[in-house]
Amino acid sequence: MTAPGTTMHDFADGRALAAALAERVAGCLREGLHERGVAVLAVSGGRTPLHFFEQLAQSPLDWAKVQVTLVDERWVDENDPRSNARLVRENLLRHAASAARFVPLYTGAATPEDGQAKAGRRVHALALPFDAVVLGMGADGHTASFFPGGDQLEAALDPNLPTGVVPMRAPGAGEPRITLTLATLLATRHLFLHIEGKDKREVLDRALQEAAPYPIRAVLERAPVAVYWCP
Repeated sequence: MTAPGTTMHDFADGRALAAALAERVAGCLREGLHERGVAVLAVSGGRTPLHFFEQLAQSPLDWAKVQVTLVDERWVDENDPRSNARLVRENLLRHAASAARFVPLYTGAATPEDGQAKAGRRVHALALPFDAVVLGMGADGHTASFFPGGDQLEAALDPNLPTGVVPMRAPGAGEPRITLTLATLLATRHLFLHIEGKDKREVLDRALQEAAPYPIRAVLERAPVAVYWCP
């Protein structure tokens, strides 16, 4: 490994992983609530975190004082099946967690470029720093919407840029997207990476090598990351 802050947590299956990750993230949120009276969480979309959302939604927390947002979003209406906001509303903001305040990135503007300023204001209005950020990773080594070949990838990964969001268009992204920047993701007390499958573990292992050409590398080399993985 060339990212010494990375710690690995391996599990036999997705449900065991989800239970452990939910317990850890809930603990991070409790710390925030205890210290600041508010807690802030950023989560990823896709199918991987569904069991995690199910477990976290039932955690005993003062959810009314928890702010939840997304790491990134496809630029589609929340009624669209591919909307990350819809995924979070249907799978995380349930049970006890239904009391949380959800802050979406999609604004209804025609393009992510048109909606960038408003989405950025929403992010800046959160009680940053995040108490926990839970990232995912694709088989191409992308995380958030840091896609290889992305038109705004260089800007998104520049740690010296102000915190906020940037639009992203890339061959592997499908729809146009909007994403928290690397600087924004690093403004967290605890950073997690949730991946499942042997193929993604192989990508991660390669990404942990020096000069690996994967966007996830930009995160791994700049902050301690707790990786939760199962086959």
